[in-house]
Amino acid sequence: MIFDIENETLPREDLEAMQLRRLRNTVERCYATVKFYREAMDELEVKPHHIQSLADARLLPFTKKEQLRDNYPFGMFAVPTEQVVRVHASSGTTGKPTVVGYTRRDIANWSQLVARSLAAAGLRPGDRLHNAYGYGLFTGGLGLHYGAEELGVLTVPMSGGQTQKQVMLLSDFQATALCCTPSYALNIAEEAESIGVDVRKLPLKVGIFGAEPWTEEMRYEIESRLGLEAIDIYGLSEVMGPGVGVECIEAKKGLHVWEDHFLVECVDVDTGQPVPDGEEGEIVFTSLTKEAFPILRYRTRDISVIERSPCKCGRTHARIRRISGRSDDMLIIRGVNVFPTQVEAVLMRSETLSPFYQIEVFREGFMDSMAVNVEASPPLFARGQEAMDRVAAKVQKDIKDFIGVSCTVNVKPTGAIERSMGKAVRVIDHRKKSG
Repeated sequence: MIFDIENETLPREDLEAMQLRRLRNTVERCYATVKFYREAMDELEVKPHHIQSLADARLLPFTKKEQLRDNYPFGMFAVPTEQVVRVHASSGTTGKPTVVGYTRRDIANWSQLVARSLAAAGLRPGDRLHNAYGYGLFTGGLGLHYGAEELGVLTVPMSGGQTQKQVMLLSDFQATALCCTPSYALNIAEEAESIGVDVRKLPLKVGIFGAEPWTEEMRYEIESRLGLEAIDIYGLSEVMGPGVGVECIEAKKGLHVWEDHFLVECVDVDTGQPVPDGEEGEIVFTSLTKEAFPILRYRTRDISVIERSPCKCGRTHARIRRISGRSDDMLIIRGVNVFPTQVEAVLMRSETLSPFYQIEVFREGFMDSMAVNVEASPPLFARGQEAMDRVAAKVQKDIKDFIGVSCTVNVKPTGAIERSMGKAVRVIDHRKKSG
């Protein structure tokens, strides 16, 4: 492929002029072809010609996941299904899945953006990528696959599961890069250690991890156990899939959003009003080049911060900080807002604990309670229950001091927490089952 380096380093003035042209075209197409957007804009008394600047994007209606489900399966498509060459869909665990479509040009653009992302993460033609994201309706596996091939990278389409075989192929095929969820990367590391394979001696140099929130502490754990540079990649099926944004290998300080294809905003979670750069809020995306499934102001529920300061890599595209959590994953325990990543950050500070954990939330009468189940490292487990109880008491205090919520910490034997082949299940909220 030919890298579009010029677009990655455009002066802000030129980049924003391109964004405005593409935004106006997208809004016109949505109004003309998608019934939901036409009705939503008419209700707000907004017409396409009202979009005269990027700031005018805030005049447009938000799109939420529920509205995508309401228009299941193809009601949000802007082209006839005869022009759609592929569909992907969310898991649909909370109802009907959200279905997204791609024209041939959409697939080409997506492949190029993933290739751009992999290049920013340090991959080059001739590298070997072991792809352990799930293939199928989930966008991760095929999205990374097409992008890697576009870049000219030897691609191993392993998908998830068969963890022992993953370790064997990483070794036999001499992969230089790994992509999967961060929790599954640690699962691979654990399996390798259990069968006596030192992954750190393999030629792996970089891992591209995403699809779930993770912390700097988790990055350190992955890098130390796998012997590679851990890079965060970002994307949502509703917006495109993986490749909406990525950390650059040079800085690893925030995800560059490819602004020539996506307009990014940050809004107050409760009011929907824009918040200034540098302040935390909910990330909102508008697609600028998608044909089959354009989307206006999609509320991702991902919590982060937009930064536009210069990056040492030379790219001029805005960055968003590592996703700190999701507004729909936020737990409210006795009036305190708790994100799983906050708990993870505390747990990962202890060298005596493994990176596998799960949070349980209960309601007892009118009171909520939280239990954190985490595994002991093998050395701690070997020291016995008394030592595990001492660690549990210390972590319980650390969570109270850091987050401000009281909880019970249960340090369990090694292997007690169920392993995930993809996205880890971090929270079990028993209040939903009982209420």
